[in-house]
Amino acid sequence: MSTKSKIVDFMKEQAYKPLTAEELLKEFDIPKRDRDKFLDLLEEIENDGLIIKNRKERYGVPERMDLVVGRLQGHAKGFGFLIPDNPEQEDVYISIEDIDGAMHNDRVVVRLIGEKKGKSTAGEVIKILERANHQIVGEYEDSGDFGFVVPDDGKIFHDVFVPKSQSKGAQEGDKVVVEINQWPAKRRNPEGEITEILGHKTDSGVDIETIIKKLDLPADFPSDVREEVAAIPEKISEKEINRRTDLRDVKMVTIDGEDAKDFDDAVSIEKLNEEEARLGVHIADVTHYVKEGSPLDQEALERGTSIYLVDRVIPMLPEKLSNNLCSLRSDQDRLAMSVLMKFDLNSGEVLEHEITESVINVNQRLTYNQVKKMLVDDDEELIDQFSHLIAELRLMADLSKKVRKLRQDKGSVDFEFPEAEVVLDEEGNAIDIEKVDRTIAEKLIEDFMIRTNEVVAEEMYYREVPFIYRVHEEPAKDEIEELNSFLHNLGYHVKGLEGEVHPKSLQKVLNKVEGEPEERVVNTVLLRTMQKAHYHPQNIGHFGLASRCYSHFTSPIRRYPDLMIHRIIKEVINKGVLPKERREELEDNLFSIADHSSLQERKAMDAERESKDLKKVEYMKDKLGQEFEGVISGVMSFGFFVELDNTIEGLVHVSTLVDDYYHYHEDKQAIIGERTAKIYRLGDEVKVEVSKVNVDAQQIDFELIE
Repeated sequence: MSTKSKIVDFMKEQAYKPLTAEELLKEFDIPKRDRDKFLDLLEEIENDGLIIKNRKERYGVPERMDLVVGRLQGHAKGFGFLIPDNPEQEDVYISIEDIDGAMHNDRVVVRLIGEKKGKSTAGEVIKILERANHQIVGEYEDSGDFGFVVPDDGKIFHDVFVPKSQSKGAQEGDKVVVEINQWPAKRRNPEGEITEILGHKTDSGVDIETIIKKLDLPADFPSDVREEVAAIPEKISEKEINRRTDLRDVKMVTIDGEDAKDFDDAVSIEKLNEEEARLGVHIADVTHYVKEGSPLDQEALERGTSIYLVDRVIPMLPEKLSNNLCSLRSDQDRLAMSVLMKFDLNSGEVLEHEITESVINVNQRLTYNQVKKMLVDDDEELIDQFSHLIAELRLMADLSKKVRKLRQDKGSVDFEFPEAEVVLDEEGNAIDIEKVDRTIAEKLIEDFMIRTNEVVAEEMYYREVPFIYRVHEEPAKDEIEELNSFLHNLGYHVKGLEGEVHPKSLQKVLNKVEGEPEERVVNTVLLRTMQKAHYHPQNIGHFGLASRCYSHFTSPIRRYPDLMIHRIIKEVINKGVLPKERREELEDNLFSIADHSSLQERKAMDAERESKDLKKVEYMKDKLGQEFEGVISGVMSFGFFVELDNTIEGLVHVSTLVDDYYHYHEDKQAIIGERTAKIYRLGDEVKVEVSKVNVDAQQIDFELIE
């Protein structure tokens, strides 16, 4: 156990009462020569939010002082919710009066004030541990002697005041980057200096550039990272090959999308007998090239994830690694981490497994579409072309169905929502929106990756190794109660409200509504009830997958948590046990890595969604007056959203419903006419006309066609 952990555990003891720094020095019998080091460590632990120093200069752990530490999730109206570091604690509501200058994504300490606000306990911010928004991207508004930057991120409530001398000549309507030099306080906006003008909001290309700048990532890799990557040899040494399990003779394939360039995973299968098969999941060994603590590693950690915008990719790793040395290209020797699993072909159970460092050589790159055509459409030309692989592909398909059924029987909650791909021309304009369906090929790879992630997490959990888990809390009880009230109106019910809700109860509801008119509405409301998955060193399981242990192991080229746990796994399988010093190092660092990775993941998801939504709005700007059929996808007091078959969404404002006075009924997720009792409910099919498209506001307005 590290010194940091010993201090925290000491303060968690029931008999502990808050002590001063001097008293702690005596309690731990710290010699004079180490006094400053110990005090620095106390400050470091305090900055991490693991301990708190009160007004009387005494230290204690937050939970013993009615305090909660976590990240603030802001809201456009100025209030927020604290998302606690401890995944087992409930979110805390923070009113605009109690937010005390904190901003969206800041790490803060909150005092519980014992009140309830709706579903959540209320609290007040008493300390800001870490600022998340040193730079803000937004639109400049000129007010003569000064200006304001209105943040593009709606969760950042404050406009940023900019003195004229700090405006860098920005004009009304420019998209800018503003550096914060004075943080907000009660009744005072933050103040900043414009550091970059991206262009006027109507200029071509400024929209996507704005999204990129919001991620606060450099477009290019720093010079020290480029130099490090340039020095990496392209040829694998014989010494490295000889110390690994040689799987180059094992027949294996990659199965990805048409445009994929970074191939994280390859799969192989061998039928052992009529009852058993060995599935191999082979994942790129990125850690061989990315050394812990190096400039390349630090840059990967800072980025946290690759970001897939509608017209480009911002990679976590430089192209030499992501698209070449680490990418599992066919007919090339590559280093991998292989998980070899023996399956019972009747039940889909894993009978035994092995995790090993390997060298592989992928036989064939296949696309999802090719696999689907062979396995579903019986495309004779493709079957003939890949006759040397078709038996293995069919065996994989059969096994994946067994694996998926086993997961579903456990209660894994599987949502079926269509995704869309935006087709761009050479100038970056949206020319089509194509709905993408998940076929047997995508499901096959998903099934095998999920099971591999479970196997790896279980292995490390039972070895009691410090680790990063992918965790997903069960829905809050009041959220489930609200869901049940809504489902009751449709004739359905979630069982198990007396105690803990099991995911199987939710999956049973999804199974019952499959194929029914209300299927989409139930899927939508149930999804909104769920918490968001994230990374954490504490294993609390994954509710949505009904998994006791889950991790992200299968995409180290594009996700830092995967890369980090590869390091840990390699150390464990090579040494059998982690040295004491290494355990302490991991215990001290894994929370901050997990927390930062979760934050970067949320930013990336927001950016990816925003870039796609932006192009969807652009696509609709010449569709004024055109009629479409759609489904009501969201109901609010001011109207309802309608999603078209191509996944584009627009608003029917309540003011356009002129045949009656309409009122919002939250419990029914509906707007109901006062006189006619006409109902517009979540999931209803409607016909609409495009009445307005505002590209700047990224908003599409529809009007109903009766």
